[in-house]
Amino acid sequence: MSLRPSDPFKVPTSRPIEQKLHVGIFVCPGYFMPDVIGIQTVFGTLPNTELYLVWKNKDEFEGVPCFTTRANTTFAECPKNLDLLHIGAIPPNVMEDPEVLAFVAEYGGRAKWVSGVCAGALVLGAAGLLKGYRATTNFHMHDQLAYYGATPTKANVVEHGNRITSGPVSGSFDLALRLVGRLVGDDIGREVELQMEYAPEPPYRTGRPDLAGPELTAKALAALAPLTEITREVGLRAARRLEIR
Repeated sequence: MSLRPSDPFKVPTSRPIEQKLHVGIFVCPGYFMPDVIGIQTVFGTLPNTELYLVWKNKDEFEGVPCFTTRANTTFAECPKNLDLLHIGAIPPNVMEDPEVLAFVAEYGGRAKWVSGVCAGALVLGAAGLLKGYRATTNFHMHDQLAYYGATPTKANVVEHGNRITSGPVSGSFDLALRLVGRLVGDDIGREVELQMEYAPEPPYRTGRPDLAGPELTAKALAALAPLTEITREVGLRAARRLEIR
Protein backbone atom coordinates (compact mmCIF):
# COMPACT_ATOMS: atom_id res chain seq x y z
CA MET A 1 0.00 0.00 0.00
CA SER A 2 1.45 3.38 -0.98
CA LEU A 3 1.66 6.26 1.46
CA ARG A 4 0.08 9.62 0.82
CA PRO A 5 2.55 12.52 1.08
CA SER A 6 0.98 13.61 4.38
CA ASP A 7 1.17 10.19 6.07
CA PRO A 8 4.79 10.38 7.32
CA PHE A 9 3.95 13.67 9.07
CA LYS A 10 1.08 12.27 11.12
CA VAL A 11 1.89 12.69 14.83
CA PRO A 12 1.67 9.39 16.72
CA THR A 13 -0.49 9.63 19.84
CA SER A 14 -0.37 7.56 23.01
CA ARG A 15 -3.88 6.28 22.37
CA PRO A 16 -5.72 5.90 19.08
CA ILE A 17 -8.33 8.35 17.88
CA GLU A 18 -11.17 5.89 17.48
CA GLN A 19 -13.55 7.93 15.35
CA LYS A 20 -12.35 9.73 12.23
CA LEU A 21 -12.49 13.51 12.48
CA HIS A 22 -13.77 15.55 9.54
CA VAL A 23 -12.40 19.10 9.48
CA GLY A 24 -13.52 21.66 6.92
CA ILE A 25 -11.32 24.70 6.24
CA PHE A 26 -12.89 27.46 4.17
CA VAL A 27 -10.60 28.87 1.46
CA CYS A 28 -11.29 31.30 -1.36
CA PRO A 29 -9.50 33.74 -3.68
CA GLY A 30 -7.76 36.26 -1.44
CA TYR A 31 -8.11 34.32 1.83
CA PHE A 32 -5.48 35.10 4.49
CA MET A 33 -3.48 31.89 4.72
CA PRO A 34 -1.86 32.51 8.19
CA ASP A 35 -5.33 32.44 9.76
CA VAL A 36 -5.91 28.83 8.73
CA ILE A 37 -2.39 27.42 8.95
CA GLY A 38 -2.75 26.53 12.64
CA ILE A 39 -5.86 24.45 12.03
CA GLN A 40 -4.33 22.92 8.91
CA THR A 41 -1.10 22.01 10.72
CA VAL A 42 -2.56 20.77 14.01
CA PHE A 43 -5.38 18.69 12.53
CA GLY A 44 -3.44 17.79 9.40
CA THR A 45 -0.84 16.00 11.52
CA LEU A 46 -3.43 14.29 13.74
CA PRO A 47 -4.06 10.59 12.99
CA ASN A 48 -7.45 9.47 11.71
CA THR A 49 -8.34 12.99 10.60
CA GLU A 50 -9.52 14.13 7.18
CA LEU A 51 -9.01 17.71 6.04
CA TYR A 52 -11.23 19.40 3.47
CA LEU A 53 -10.15 22.67 1.90
CA VAL A 54 -13.56 23.90 0.79
CA TRP A 55 -14.54 26.39 -1.92
CA LYS A 56 -17.06 26.66 -4.76
CA ASN A 57 -14.77 24.90 -7.23
CA LYS A 58 -11.32 23.34 -7.51
CA ASP A 59 -9.73 25.97 -9.73
CA GLU A 60 -6.35 27.32 -8.68
CA PHE A 61 -6.38 30.72 -6.99
CA GLU A 62 -4.11 33.02 -5.01
CA GLY A 63 -4.27 33.26 -1.25
CA VAL A 64 -2.63 36.02 0.78
CA PRO A 65 0.24 36.60 1.12
CA CYS A 66 1.31 35.09 -2.22
CA PHE A 67 0.07 31.56 -1.54
CA THR A 68 -1.22 29.56 -4.49
CA THR A 69 -4.08 27.31 -3.40
CA ARG A 70 -6.55 24.86 -4.83
CA ALA A 71 -9.51 23.55 -2.84
CA ASN A 72 -9.78 19.76 -2.64
CA THR A 73 -13.52 19.81 -1.89
CA THR A 74 -16.40 21.82 -3.35
CA PHE A 75 -19.38 23.05 -1.36
CA ALA A 76 -21.45 20.25 -2.91
CA GLU A 77 -18.86 17.58 -2.02
CA CYS A 78 -18.29 18.65 1.58
CA PRO A 79 -19.37 16.10 4.22
CA LYS A 80 -22.70 17.13 5.68
CA ASN A 81 -21.74 16.71 9.34
CA LEU A 82 -18.32 18.17 10.05
CA ASP A 83 -16.59 17.93 13.39
CA LEU A 84 -15.20 21.40 12.75
CA LEU A 85 -15.75 24.18 10.23
CA HIS A 86 -13.01 26.81 10.34
CA ILE A 87 -12.79 30.22 8.66
CA GLY A 88 -9.97 32.78 8.58
CA ALA A 89 -10.00 36.29 7.16
CA ILE A 90 -11.41 36.59 3.65
CA PRO A 91 -11.99 39.57 1.33
CA PRO A 92 -14.96 41.80 2.19
CA ASN A 93 -16.78 41.00 -1.06
CA VAL A 94 -16.70 37.27 -0.23
CA MET A 95 -18.09 38.06 3.23
CA GLU A 96 -21.30 39.17 1.48
CA ASP A 97 -21.48 36.41 -1.14
CA PRO A 98 -24.91 34.76 -0.69
CA GLU A 99 -23.61 31.32 -1.71
CA VAL A 100 -20.79 31.56 0.82
CA LEU A 101 -23.07 32.71 3.63
CA ALA A 102 -25.57 29.95 2.85
CA PHE A 103 -22.80 27.33 3.01
CA VAL A 104 -21.36 28.67 6.28
CA ALA A 105 -24.81 28.92 7.87
CA GLU A 106 -25.85 25.41 6.84
CA TYR A 107 -22.62 23.50 7.46
CA GLY A 108 -21.56 25.58 10.44
CA GLY A 109 -25.01 25.16 11.95
CA ARG A 110 -24.60 21.39 11.85
CA ALA A 111 -20.90 21.13 12.77
CA LYS A 112 -19.85 20.04 16.25
CA TRP A 113 -17.63 23.12 16.40
CA VAL A 114 -17.21 26.28 14.36
CA SER A 115 -14.14 28.48 14.62
CA GLY A 116 -13.12 31.84 13.26
CA VAL A 117 -9.74 33.56 13.34
CA CYS A 118 -9.35 37.30 12.79
CA ALA A 119 -12.05 38.53 10.37
CA GLY A 120 -13.15 34.91 10.02
CA ALA A 121 -15.13 35.56 13.20
CA LEU A 122 -17.02 38.28 11.33
CA VAL A 123 -17.83 35.75 8.59
CA LEU A 124 -19.39 33.47 11.19
CA GLY A 125 -21.37 36.47 12.37
CA ALA A 126 -22.46 37.37 8.83
CA ALA A 127 -23.85 33.83 8.49
CA GLY A 128 -25.89 34.34 11.66
CA LEU A 129 -23.80 32.01 13.83
CA LEU A 130 -22.72 34.49 16.52
CA LYS A 131 -26.04 35.95 17.69
CA GLY A 132 -25.98 35.84 21.47
CA TYR A 133 -22.41 34.48 21.64
CA ARG A 134 -19.26 36.00 23.09
CA ALA A 135 -16.52 36.31 20.48
CA THR A 136 -13.24 37.99 19.63
CA THR A 137 -11.32 39.00 16.51
CA ASN A 138 -8.32 41.21 15.70
CA PHE A 139 -8.17 44.51 17.56
CA HIS A 140 -8.73 46.59 14.43
CA MET A 141 -12.27 45.23 14.00
CA HIS A 142 -13.16 44.10 17.51
CA ASP A 143 -16.06 46.51 17.98
CA GLN A 144 -17.62 45.33 14.70
CA LEU A 145 -18.62 42.00 16.28
CA ALA A 146 -21.62 43.82 17.76
CA TYR A 147 -23.04 44.30 14.25
CA TYR A 148 -23.57 40.54 14.14
CA GLY A 149 -25.29 40.20 17.50
CA ALA A 150 -22.16 38.96 19.26
CA THR A 151 -20.73 40.24 22.54
CA PRO A 152 -17.19 41.55 21.81
CA THR A 153 -14.86 39.98 24.36
CA LYS A 154 -11.18 40.85 24.82
CA ALA A 155 -9.17 37.63 25.02
CA ASN A 156 -6.69 35.68 22.93
CA VAL A 157 -9.24 32.89 22.44
CA VAL A 158 -12.93 33.09 23.30
CA GLU A 159 -14.99 29.92 23.61
CA HIS A 160 -18.76 30.11 24.04
CA GLY A 161 -20.84 27.02 23.45
CA ASN A 162 -19.49 25.36 20.33
CA ARG A 163 -18.25 28.67 18.87
CA ILE A 164 -14.57 29.49 19.30
CA THR A 165 -12.82 32.59 17.98
CA SER A 166 -9.41 34.20 18.21
CA GLY A 167 -7.19 36.95 16.91
CA PRO A 168 -4.99 36.44 13.83
CA VAL A 169 -1.97 34.26 13.04
CA SER A 170 -0.80 32.65 16.32
CA GLY A 171 -4.43 32.57 17.42
CA SER A 172 -4.94 29.95 14.72
CA PHE A 173 -2.59 27.60 16.60
CA ASP A 174 -3.90 28.47 20.06
CA LEU A 175 -7.46 27.87 18.95
CA ALA A 176 -6.57 24.66 17.09
CA LEU A 177 -4.85 23.07 20.07
CA ARG A 178 -7.79 23.91 22.31
CA LEU A 179 -10.10 22.26 19.78
CA VAL A 180 -8.00 19.09 19.80
CA GLY A 181 -8.62 18.94 23.53
CA ARG A 182 -12.36 19.43 23.07
CA LEU A 183 -12.65 16.82 20.32
CA VAL A 184 -10.24 14.06 21.40
CA GLY A 185 -9.07 14.98 24.90
CA ASP A 186 -6.56 17.21 26.66
CA ASP A 187 -3.91 14.49 26.91
CA ILE A 188 -3.67 14.27 23.12
CA GLY A 189 -3.75 18.06 22.92
CA ARG A 190 -0.70 18.23 25.20
CA GLU A 191 1.12 15.64 23.08
CA VAL A 192 0.43 17.51 19.85
CA GLU A 193 1.61 20.81 21.36
CA LEU A 194 4.87 19.16 22.43
CA GLN A 195 5.41 17.30 19.15
CA MET A 196 5.08 20.63 17.31
CA GLU A 197 7.29 22.28 19.95
CA TYR A 198 4.76 25.09 20.03
CA ALA A 199 6.01 27.60 22.60
CA PRO A 200 6.03 31.09 21.01
CA GLU A 201 8.58 33.62 22.22
CA PRO A 202 7.99 36.81 20.17
CA PRO A 203 11.07 39.05 20.09
CA TYR A 204 9.37 42.42 20.59
CA ARG A 205 6.31 41.59 22.72
CA THR A 206 4.22 44.18 20.89
CA GLY A 207 1.61 41.72 19.62
CA ARG A 208 -1.37 43.24 21.49
CA PRO A 209 -2.38 46.88 21.98
CA ASP A 210 -1.82 46.65 25.75
CA LEU A 211 1.74 45.46 25.08
CA ALA A 212 2.47 47.80 22.18
CA GLY A 213 1.27 50.96 23.88
CA PRO A 214 -0.98 53.75 22.57
CA GLU A 215 1.42 55.35 20.08
CA LEU A 216 2.28 52.19 18.16
CA THR A 217 -1.33 50.98 18.39
CA ALA A 218 -2.56 54.25 16.86
CA LYS A 219 -0.14 53.82 13.95
CA ALA A 220 -1.32 50.24 13.41
CA LEU A 221 -4.98 51.28 13.43
CA ALA A 222 -4.32 54.10 10.98
CA ALA A 223 -2.41 51.82 8.61
CA LEU A 224 -5.36 49.43 8.26
CA ALA A 225 -8.12 52.04 8.51
CA PRO A 226 -9.17 51.73 4.83
CA LEU A 227 -9.79 47.98 5.16
CA THR A 228 -11.40 48.41 8.57
CA GLU A 229 -13.90 50.90 7.18
CA ILE A 230 -14.80 48.55 4.33
CA THR A 231 -15.51 45.72 6.77
CA ARG A 232 -17.49 48.17 8.92
CA GLU A 233 -19.77 48.87 5.95
CA VAL A 234 -20.13 45.12 5.43
CA GLY A 235 -21.07 44.77 9.10
CA LEU A 236 -23.63 47.55 8.99
CA ARG A 237 -25.33 45.94 5.99
CA ALA A 238 -25.24 42.58 7.78
CA ALA A 239 -26.81 44.11 10.89
CA ARG A 240 -29.74 45.30 8.80
CA ARG A 241 -30.06 41.95 7.06
CA LEU A 242 -29.87 40.03 10.35
CA GLU A 243 -32.16 42.56 12.08
CA ILE A 244 -29.64 43.23 14.82
CA ARG A 245 -30.82 46.06 17.05
